[in-house]
Amino acid sequence: MDRSFTISTDSTGNFGLKMSNLYQVFLGLSLIGLFLCGLDLLLSWKVDLPLLMTIVGGVAVLSFKGNRFFMVLMVTILVSYLIFDEVFGIDVFFVGFITLIFLAIGVHATKLFKGLSFALFVFSAVLVSLYWPQPFVSIGTFQMSLLIVPLLQLIMFGMGTSMSIKDFYGVLKMPKGVLVGVVCQFTIMPLVGLGLALFLKFPPEIAAGVVLIGSSPSGLASNVMAYLAKANVALSVTLTAVATLLAPLMTPFLMETLAGEFIPIDFWAMMLSIIKIVIIPIILGLVFNHFFHGRASWLDKAMPIISMAGIAIVITVITASGRDNLLTIGFLLIVAAIMHNLMGYFFGYWGCRFIRMPERDCRTIAFEVGMQNGGLASGIALEMGKVATVGLAPAIFGPWMNISGSTLASWWREKESKK
Repeated sequence: MDRSFTISTDSTGNFGLKMSNLYQVFLGLSLIGLFLCGLDLLLSWKVDLPLLMTIVGGVAVLSFKGNRFFMVLMVTILVSYLIFDEVFGIDVFFVGFITLIFLAIGVHATKLFKGLSFALFVFSAVLVSLYWPQPFVSIGTFQMSLLIVPLLQLIMFGMGTSMSIKDFYGVLKMPKGVLVGVVCQFTIMPLVGLGLALFLKFPPEIAAGVVLIGSSPSGLASNVMAYLAKANVALSVTLTAVATLLAPLMTPFLMETLAGEFIPIDFWAMMLSIIKIVIIPIILGLVFNHFFHGRASWLDKAMPIISMAGIAIVITVITASGRDNLLTIGFLLIVAAIMHNLMGYFFGYWGCRFIRMPERDCRTIAFEVGMQNGGLASGIALEMGKVATVGLAPAIFGPWMNISGSTLASWWREKESKK
């Protein structure tokens, strides 16, 4: 398929744009947005404007290989920005937000980065909730946090509709892989989370949130990454199913054992919350799939979109609720999320390599260990009444794991294709 950007005219002389190249337009606009943000920053430092315009023009030429349309578009927007910034005082935050939206759409033009689209959309939503938190905290007398549990239940129902009883047969077909995966899942991440919380000296409720995300099971995202990485998808699906069913027991037990020193943990209340948020919706989804499989194709197409939108809303609401805490300790929490996630991949993969498991199984378990169900952790934090503190770590971990997971999956896939 020709990916070059072209403008053509029809018989009436009207200009037209190939729809297949629309993503490249958004990618180009996002690059312009990045230039504008940099321009605003540099101008605040009183940088020489002609020199700056020369640099930006050079980058544009290199980026678009001298394509006149993009060069004219970029210069037009730059000039318009300077004029409107002088007259109306454009907020660089607004430019940054629009840039993220354009970039989220535009990355579809690249094979390497198109898996980051969802994460970029989430980041743009988080940016808005940090800047304008009030609409995401409450609308009138309605508290937006009340949406979190119903949205998570809907997501888990969708997860159930994509599963069947056959997914659990993998326990019998691959007992070693399932056993190793479950043990790694509920040992590596909780202990790494505890270690990071203590090392970075987080406040008690923030530390409990880091342990909570480590004590949660994996989610459907790990299954997608296993598929993209050409790993053992059957093992991935089975591990996710088994870990999710074990969560009502294992997550409260780990939280009571490891996070009890930070905040009081009610084992039975947490177990009932997990059953309500996860187990019941998944069972209903399994029943729906059993009786209506193939009869509701529209649901199969709609649920992934609904799930992604639901996750984005949950993360946005939590970010707005915990805005003050996030602005105070956000950088360290981001560092913790990155380290937690990467150490999960590392220990999951090399632990399996150490006991000589097949390469595809090692990759699978790496994803199952490193990628947690942030939505479930957020729901538990809400049920505990601490969504603005305990819920922050899951809110940050979720978008990051999609970026790291898709990057690792792409690398493994490329490595496989070169063999």
